[in-house]
Amino acid sequence: MGPPQPPSLDLPKPPADLRASRKGDKVTITWTIPNVTTDKKTAKSLGQTCICRGLEPALKQCGTPVGEAAPPANPTSAKTSKQKITASYTDSLPSQMESDDPSRLITYAIEVLNRDGRGAGLSNQVRVSLIRTLPPPQDFRAQVTDQGVVLTWTSEIPTERPPVSYVYRVFRRAEETPQQTLVGELPAGSDHNLTVTDTSFEWEKTYEYRAETVTVIAEKDKPPLQIEGDDTAEIKIFAHDIFPPAVPSGLQAVFSGPGQKAFIDLIWAPVSDIDLDGYNIYRHEEGSAPVKLNAEPLKTPAYRDADVVPGKRYIYSVSAIDVRGNESARSQEASESVP
Repeated sequence: MGPPQPPSLDLPKPPADLRASRKGDKVTITWTIPNVTTDKKTAKSLGQTCICRGLEPALKQCGTPVGEAAPPANPTSAKTSKQKITASYTDSLPSQMESDDPSRLITYAIEVLNRDGRGAGLSNQVRVSLIRTLPPPQDFRAQVTDQGVVLTWTSEIPTERPPVSYVYRVFRRAEETPQQTLVGELPAGSDHNLTVTDTSFEWEKTYEYRAETVTVIAEKDKPPLQIEGDDTAEIKIFAHDIFPPAVPSGLQAVFSGPGQKAFIDLIWAPVSDIDLDGYNIYRHEEGSAPVKLNAEPLKTPAYRDADVVPGKRYIYSVSAIDVRGNESARSQEASESVP
């Protein structure tokens, strides 16, 4: 027992962790839903959250909200589970607000109300650049080649006004996964036709690619500010490997036999393809068709043919084969005679 306490006003404690990110003309703000009131009671009756926006450096009050976020379905669950529950809201910037002036900013705050429409004031405030972003690259295309996935697009050459510059970024994600991988970045310059080649993917998988234009503000004595533009439509490709390794080169055939069983040694320059599985050896005599000598791919660029007969001349060639069974054309031939 103790002295009577005044009734709680049930005013949600203003969030102190409001943060914002911008992509194109969309600004997404995120915050932790308050689970206590200003008098340290459990918040049981949250109402709407007002989204406040203004051009002044610091908002004194919300005024007319630019939007509202609905209250959570279970406002006390965060208190019970000891886990923070976050909420977010995406605001669309009017085109007339965007500017070529890198110093122009807009301020966001929120005010969380109780079910009676009363609040305890604004949250912390965040400022977002109003710099104009560029549209996504045009004619974005992807093609699977033996060198990798080649991504191409066209773009209008932007007019750079220091400290503002622009770069293009290309991202990849595996089908049915959310994780994005940056596969290439190019500065926007004097070329209308741009290309990035992705070599870090895995064959026989399906991927989706997208590209965006990023506006970079690099002011002196400040870390660069990067604002992502809108994305291209995603392009889906299946990275099917139908491309054989390089053709082996430098094949030499050398006979050895005096004082021992006769044989012909073959050597050639190794093929450097990363998916190389091995080599195949082919042999024939004049006027006959080549026959493969090895049952399994050879792992080293050398072979000893001991199945030779005196008085005959043998003609050899070698091919490379990858782990998916794609076989290269045969190399230039090398011949050797058995005395």
